[in-house]
Amino acid sequence: MAIPKNLVNLDAMLSRADFAQNQENENSYETITGISIRDLSRDGMTGKILRKPDFQRETSHWTPEQVVSLLECFLNGDLIPSVILWKAPIFLFVIDGGHRLSVLKAWTEDDYGDGPLSVKYFGDAMSENQLKAAAKTRKLVAESIGTYQHFKNRIDNSDFNAQTQSIITRTLQLQWVSGDAGKAESSFFKINSQGTALDDMEEMLLRYRHRPIAIAARAIIRAGKGNKYWSAFPADKAAQIEELARVLHRTLFDPEVPSVIKTLELPLGGAKGIRSALQLMIDYLGIAAMKQVGRSIVIASIESGENDESGDSTIEVLKKARKLSDRFTGNEHGSLGLHPAIYFYGPSGVHSAPLFLGTAKFLNLKILNNDNNFFKQFTSVREQIEKCLVQNKELISTILQKVSSRRRTNTYALIISNIFINIKSGKIVSEEDLVDWAGLLGKIVIGGDKTTSTTFSETTKSKIFINMALGSAQKCSICGGYLDQTKSASYDHIIPRREGGLGSVSNGQIVHPYCNQGYKS
Repeated sequence: MAIPKNLVNLDAMLSRADFAQNQENENSYETITGISIRDLSRDGMTGKILRKPDFQRETSHWTPEQVVSLLECFLNGDLIPSVILWKAPIFLFVIDGGHRLSVLKAWTEDDYGDGPLSVKYFGDAMSENQLKAAAKTRKLVAESIGTYQHFKNRIDNSDFNAQTQSIITRTLQLQWVSGDAGKAESSFFKINSQGTALDDMEEMLLRYRHRPIAIAARAIIRAGKGNKYWSAFPADKAAQIEELARVLHRTLFDPEVPSVIKTLELPLGGAKGIRSALQLMIDYLGIAAMKQVGRSIVIASIESGENDESGDSTIEVLKKARKLSDRFTGNEHGSLGLHPAIYFYGPSGVHSAPLFLGTAKFLNLKILNNDNNFFKQFTSVREQIEKCLVQNKELISTILQKVSSRRRTNTYALIISNIFINIKSGKIVSEEDLVDWAGLLGKIVIGGDKTTSTTFSETTKSKIFINMALGSAQKCSICGGYLDQTKSASYDHIIPRREGGLGSVSNGQIVHPYCNQGYKS
């Protein structure tokens, strides 16, 4: 199912806290029956002690239209379901209703994912989609309802009507979960199996929130910003996690993917929208952290290992992820400088998780097996490998669509491995070979590029650009493979310096870092 691009990120509106840190004392104060919008404003008191559980998913599942609809219901006196809270000694935890409360607070702050609270929370890790959704929401709110400040000014000037009365008198009704933190957590998962239910990834992420891969994935997606799931670790380790996460975020998700591809400067990991990118990072971290157990290779999973109490395990996972990404891209000596348009994007310029993850698995298996000859062998036939990948993009895309989603990464890892093995052996890779390696021989028919429209769709425009751009793209002077000039390029002396080669234009060429520092030498 496609994930909408215009979801509003309101995660900065309500802070998070850990249930376990709020059980030291028995609480005795009375419960309240409702929360008004004044309670959620800057001057309100109750809003200051509201917290989401630390395992709560990101508050980013509503469209701009849903935000406006909730505000209209609030102002017009329409029915809004009760918010469910759990009372701890210090905070009031939101078990259900986080989006409802966050929308009202966002209205009071004029912050729909791009305002002062969001900037402080997310830093520079806000995606273009997040900013666009915020701008669209603000525009719709202004046109359909009006700003909170507008209503507040009317109230201050004694200009009353039915809607200003709602702001003054209306409250969201509250229900309360009784019992300890365990009961509250159990209630959360039970409630969230209904309505906008947790999907499998979200539920795993929340249940195993203290495991290294879950912490690392969330850190990378937000470039070490947002809620600090690692805040309980010692300060030096927390800082190390944040720095590794920033580097990996920049490496994998910068620059942002445009809606129509007009450049070959593409992010390796695709769009950094939180819901789509989280699963990619969980899977990537599992591949980066895979281990050899006996004769078998075991890919780590989000539930692997024990809860990380010190931060060491999370740091280890992040370091392995960076080691693998440094083989993909960058200017380190071992960087292959893989061009994302060749290795990680489909024929229409759409990022492909199976291509990205399958390539990661293919390379990391070689690293794990200490295959010292692999990188030189790969480089020696890289030009032919990339020709094969470009010529067969449509077919490979069709193959992956025919395979179940759970098998796609492994299928592509096998395909690219076999392409390498066959080309290295001097064989020509045929379309039948690619289909056969996926176990689909006789099951695939390739159709032409058919359309009845007289206009170019965004996908078609992207495809046209990629086809033309790759035809004139710069290639490495040593191996003949495509160069990703902005991320991974090395300046090489044609006649080496040790042989008297000068640093002149005529003696210089741009090559992959590994070709310069590893393969050539």
